[in-house]
Amino acid sequence: MKPLFSLDTVVSDLAIPVNPLDIKLRDGEKEGVWRNGERDVAVICVPATATLAQCLEHIRLALATTPTPTLVTVDRERRATGIVLPNQLLAAFVNLTQNQSVLLSTLMDTMSEAITIVDSNNIVQYWNRAAETIYEIDRDQVLGTSLDEHFASESIRLLDALRQGTSVQRVYHIPRPDSHVLINAAPIRQDGQIIGAISIEQDITELVRLNEELAHTTAHLHNLQQEMSRFQAADDPFYVIKGHSASIQAAISSAKKVAQTDATVLIYGESGVGKELFAKAIHQASRRREKPFVAINCGAIPAALFESELFGYQGGAFTGAEKKGKPGKLELAHGGTLFLDEIGELPLELQVKLLRALQERQFYRVGGTEPITVNTRIVAATNRQLEQMVSDGRFREDLYYRLNVFSLEIPPLRARREDLPELVQIFIHEYSVVHEQAVPRIASEVMQALFDYSWPGNIRQLRNVIERLSILQENGVISPEHLPSAIRSQHEEIPPAAFASINSTYSAPAATRPVHVPANPLAMHHPPGQTEKERVIAALERTYGNKKAAAELLGISRGTLYNKMKKYGLDEESFRWN
Repeated sequence: MKPLFSLDTVVSDLAIPVNPLDIKLRDGEKEGVWRNGERDVAVICVPATATLAQCLEHIRLALATTPTPTLVTVDRERRATGIVLPNQLLAAFVNLTQNQSVLLSTLMDTMSEAITIVDSNNIVQYWNRAAETIYEIDRDQVLGTSLDEHFASESIRLLDALRQGTSVQRVYHIPRPDSHVLINAAPIRQDGQIIGAISIEQDITELVRLNEELAHTTAHLHNLQQEMSRFQAADDPFYVIKGHSASIQAAISSAKKVAQTDATVLIYGESGVGKELFAKAIHQASRRREKPFVAINCGAIPAALFESELFGYQGGAFTGAEKKGKPGKLELAHGGTLFLDEIGELPLELQVKLLRALQERQFYRVGGTEPITVNTRIVAATNRQLEQMVSDGRFREDLYYRLNVFSLEIPPLRARREDLPELVQIFIHEYSVVHEQAVPRIASEVMQALFDYSWPGNIRQLRNVIERLSILQENGVISPEHLPSAIRSQHEEIPPAAFASINSTYSAPAATRPVHVPANPLAMHHPPGQTEKERVIAALERTYGNKKAAAELLGISRGTLYNKMKKYGLDEESFRWN
């Protein structure tokens, strides 16, 4: 007999072919006689397409009146096609049961998740190899015993499925103080009655540990940055935000005003524009500067872990252990600022819990019973259009209005191109120090390409590109071939500006270069015979009209540059970047 694994197997697979003339069936009757040699055998008619489960029901009903009935399979015209003897059917069920048992055991031991199956009395029937590893309890010790003997009742989510008939999906759970799992649990029903329950638990202890290490490292880094900020720019925490364009200065001005209050701030901006820099600066410029600044990325943390990450968990709450547990980010930021980055990525079910905590200013740790009250300022950031998400039903309207007390929009880099020369100079000098090399010069074609590029990744992308250029530079010069292909190809599609014809190179300002400054700064890096007016025009063209950068390039003050522009009748608007 071939192996059987399902009660849905068609019975005709077991039938022994017979001569239809040996079967006597009365019209409309389900019972008949099979002439088997010298004796007559009572038979029950079943469709050739009947399943083993249906055949078993026929046998059960027939046993009430006829002992050991035999099955005869018939086609649609009620012609006999085969005989199924009782011992064949019973052997099929034994084979099926044995194979299903082996299949189930193999399947469970192959899975990396811990699987537990209990009967209606909470007695363990299955305990796979992964469960042995995760909970360090041998199968022999747990099979046939109540799950209550190994875990405190309140820590067994399987009991909810068993007693209440409820299912859970990917719920964060701490069955022991030193283990973290994602649990799926469901009742096992037969004809509507709960006969047991099954739980499948994924061990995420290592993931939680790594996440905590990352959080501790990030918090330490933030603390160091806070300390550096106090020494480097105690009078202006916004010094780290570079640029003198009108748009970035307007954003800084607004941020400085709201920093003096405790208002909730919602920062809008594309990825890479520096939203976290603004959040940190707002904290440093506020009355809470001496308290913690804690950041949490709502899009980087798995949804199942976000609740414990934000609210923390109560150690020993499930097993009675005395461990202290772990405070959440909201608790750690007490008295300070909590930065909720990528708030638009937060799932709807978690938005409800966050809203409740923000409104009531208190929450419960996972597994805790005592409310924790906090005084925390909230600064959130997103690169999504939350208004549209509210309209689409993907973001809660009440949470949106709770966060959007004061909105601050950070301009993208393509909207403040006049800041490019200053940013390039800063990053070039920074990486030259890191790589222990002289500050390289930048060919004018490279600067043109940087201006032409749209910078979808904003400041973060610019920083990465400049680091690449500082690594690839040759003989102290950055050339067009060192540019990434995306920037180079986009530049080639745009007609070069007038200054691209200048055969000189763009250099970092004299104040940042570890070289001797000539007595006549205005003569630096300019072709012989070039007049002072031509030098001023060349500097303005190379910097796209940025007066500060042009003055530094020429080695003069900005006031002196304005005087020379007035002297030579140079129109200031001619050198603005449009």
